[in-house]
Amino acid sequence: MTDSDAAYDSVCRDGVLQVHRSETEWLSTGWNGGRRTADCAYNVSVPEGWDRTDLGAYVAERLEQAEFSHASGGPVLLTGVDQADARGARYGPVTAYATAGISNPAALPMDPDEQSVSDGSRPDSRSHPGRGTVNVIVGTTRSLAPGALANLIAVAAEAKAATLLADTGFPGTTTDAVVVGHDPTGERAEFSGSGTDVGAATRACVREAVSASLRAHYEDRDETLPDSFADATYGVSTDVRATVFRPTR
Repeated sequence: MTDSDAAYDSVCRDGVLQVHRSETEWLSTGWNGGRRTADCAYNVSVPEGWDRTDLGAYVAERLEQAEFSHASGGPVLLTGVDQADARGARYGPVTAYATAGISNPAALPMDPDEQSVSDGSRPDSRSHPGRGTVNVIVGTTRSLAPGALANLIAVAAEAKAATLLADTGFPGTTTDAVVVGHDPTGERAEFSGSGTDVGAATRACVREAVSASLRAHYEDRDETLPDSFADATYGVSTDVRATVFRPTR
């Protein structure tokens, strides 16, 4: 398979990244998400201090401004990260695009009793976009079974979290989202787990795209990665403990 066979091509202008492949079936965890068939998916950068709540109208304005048509109704993600920092990666039947910034980390301490932050030093827990959010768009040329397409969300999210933990110490931010897509006319794949061609390629592509976008986002900037949750301006830390029980037999 050549790169062109595997490509989900992209165009970026006016703060909008368009990822396109004809008649792709997409599944999105982002705004107005779910499953749909469309030629394109989008990642849209929002400005500092952005506070719009009429998201449908806002998205339409931004796509029109960038001279993209949203007539097909493809999925749209929103981010505080500039699309100049977007990076793509391709391996085998998979292409992935990512934008990554960590101004609003979502920490998950494994020992919350020991690691919880005192009230006096806790960051603002609002899901503030800041210059953050990690958005990932993954496309495969394979035709995935319905469950395999849904599972690809989990595979991509796992790869994103593993990459971010290695690069930043956080598994994600408060506003992360994932879009996955497949070609219904492609070679059939019943499964998409990490041991499959699609799953393994997705893990590699997401790792490379997220890591490269992080480097692009923080190089030559005054902004730096927070060293800890307490150093972040915004974010959340899950410091509560759930009750563990054994299922009824």
